[in-house]
Amino acid sequence: MKQGIHPDSYRLVAFKDMSNEDVFITKSTVNSKETIDIDGVEYPLVKMEISRTSHPYYTGKSKLVDTAGRIDKFKNKYAKFKK
Repeated sequence: MKQGIHPDSYRLVAFKDMSNEDVFITKSTVNSKETIDIDGVEYPLVKMEISRTSHPYYTGKSKLVDTAGRIDKFKNKYAKFKK
């Protein structure tokens, strides 16, 4: 491993999955302006749309999350080519 290229500022950070409110704590260097209190300890908070607890590949459930209506937009755009 090369010396001097890896960050030294690793700290415990809470990651929150906004789709199912799951929170997990791990070491990271990510910057965050928000914090969360877990068991009396304050951690920097990073909000995510999807994580291992909500991703269909890991859960085995086929769940479609379409917040921007992209699928409907695609179907409407290419509906004229349907025979």
